Amino acid sequence: MKTIIIIAIILVIIVAYAGMYNSLVKYRNRAREFSSQIDVQLKRRTDLIPNLVETVKGYATHEKETLANVVAMRNNVTNADSLQDKVEADNALTGALRQVFALAESYPDLKANQQFSQLMEELSNTENKVSYARQAYNSQVQAYDTAIETFPRNLIAGIHGFKEMDFLQIPDAEKAAPKVKF
Repeated sequence: MKTIIIIAIILVIIVAYAGMYNSLVKYRNRAREFSSQIDVQLKRRTDLIPNLVETVKGYATHEKETLANVVAMRNNVTNADSLQDKVEADNALTGALRQVFALAESYPDLKANQQFSQLMEELSNTENKVSYARQAYNSQVQAYDTAIETFPRNLIAGIHGFKEMDFLQIPDAEKAAPKVKF
């Protein structure tokens, strides 16, 4: 009888250990998935940029510097290595795109152009998806980091080399509230 109880206790410990290990793997993989979703949406966005630039070129031929800046920023997003670098490059691209959207105010024909309107809508939708993916990633990173820091999972995380993941950070320049002057 004593042997059966010892075997049962060992089995419970093994099952609990496996369950905690598997939950850590699940949290980590979900965070990686959300990181991948950010990449997918950023890729989608950078794929839309050439179409936008070509559409605007026909209307704003003397705005070549603005368009060249958008293309350069797009390339920075494409060439970034880490997720944080991609996000920072994408933030710079967002600023460059605002300049292009401001051009539409100066060129009523461009603003009325159906293709330009569709591209702006696609970019806006993609921006929303990027924002959601960033938020989902940070939420999952928080859940993962909490899991590897709480007892008893922290013991299992230490044994198997689970490391904390970094949250995506917003640059300080974007945290400041915009100033509105009349």
